[in-house]
Amino acid sequence: MSGVRREQDSLGEREVPAGAYYGIQTLRAQENFPVSGLRASRHLVRAYGLLKLAAARANRSLEVLDAQRAAAIEQAAQELADGKFDREVLVDVFQAGAGTSLHMNVNEVLANRALELLGEPRGKYERVSPNDQVNRGQSTNDTFPSAAQVATLLALLELRRAVAELSASLRRKEAEFAKTPKAGRTHLKDAMPVTLGEEFGAYASALERAIERLDGIETALAELPLGGSAVGTGINSAHGFRALAVREYAALTALDLHPARDPFEAMQSRAPLLAASAWLRGLAAELLRISNDLRLLASGPATGLDEIRLPEIQPGSSIMPAKVNPSAAECLAMVCFHVIGADTATTHAVAAGQLEINVMMPLAAFEVLFSAEILTRYLPVFARTCVDGIEANRERAERFLLDSHALATVLTPRLGYLRVAELVHESERSGRPVKELLLERHLLPPEEVEALLGQAALLRLTEVVP
Repeated sequence: MSGVRREQDSLGEREVPAGAYYGIQTLRAQENFPVSGLRASRHLVRAYGLLKLAAARANRSLEVLDAQRAAAIEQAAQELADGKFDREVLVDVFQAGAGTSLHMNVNEVLANRALELLGEPRGKYERVSPNDQVNRGQSTNDTFPSAAQVATLLALLELRRAVAELSASLRRKEAEFAKTPKAGRTHLKDAMPVTLGEEFGAYASALERAIERLDGIETALAELPLGGSAVGTGINSAHGFRALAVREYAALTALDLHPARDPFEAMQSRAPLLAASAWLRGLAAELLRISNDLRLLASGPATGLDEIRLPEIQPGSSIMPAKVNPSAAECLAMVCFHVIGADTATTHAVAAGQLEINVMMPLAAFEVLFSAEILTRYLPVFARTCVDGIEANRERAERFLLDSHALATVLTPRLGYLRVAELVHESERSGRPVKELLLERHLLPPEEVEALLGQAALLRLTEVVP
């Protein structure tokens, strides 16, 4: 469909591309906010489509929207949720406060598709209006935060699976490396032995604990301001709309959604989004720590630890032949840096709410959803291209362990802290092993020295004391 059509809003008339499902307010937003070229998250568009479907069903049940127009809006909303109109949701993520531009973009697309289904031309809103029928009993102020919270729930469901997949990969390495003793390190200095498997098991446990902490955040996100309309009172909505719309929304999303306990607090505060952002930051901090450990353990080979070997997935230098870098772990670190920074932006956005609304909702929603999505996309890749292919350099790990003065700690119950410290310092000065000094000075019987510091004792030292 070529050419243009003329549409009118409260500011005047404009020409809109004749084939567009969006309308005049979307056009204005495109012109006013050409900021980043980034568009709304697919999760947010899907959540908005299902919200509008739930609202239309509720309004039809409450007999404030006739069956014919309701059916058209419902079909259009389902199609939006299914991704049919992704190209029509054009508003930049940096836009007018509260998300009015994105909300009206959605309303216009649904109105024009409903008109098309009813045999009416696009842009002729007498029969189905973006404001009067599609938006019946609603406001940006209650629909945007509700859609953002549901979108976050949907995104976190996917991320939960990705984190669990990475944790499972780490658990497999825990089993594979269970009999590989190595020097532990605290303060980056020699410490008592652990196994490589214990290190990887601890990484898996950290991610599993992160998943456990997600439950309470999802409960908070499931409490929606939908039905509060402009300020929380539900102005211009039919009696019963709030409960019915949320119930329909829950059925459509298969989520345990509930109306807000305090509709006014739910309009003012974006604390659930902030909680999700903080959880993402915490997850990123754990992932960053793990990625840094892997890079450190794989450092070298000649000048670093070289206790593990990471898969070689691409050449690492444009000048040094055969150099291979820990590229997957480096990429994960960059993703984590972004997520941590996004949490700062979200914190400021949530704190910027004033009186009955938070006008910085679009930024908070974007940062939370983008963070969840990049983690979801990359963690399975990281598991496949890095963790699954890690190999232990057992010879290197054993040599470090046998050379470690920290092993002398096992002598403390027999010789006392100060005497063992003296032995260690003398070993460092002379370059002679502690074991050799013990035998030379006859401080312990040879069989006891072997029992405490021999190779057979190494794995026993890594066992957890009950």
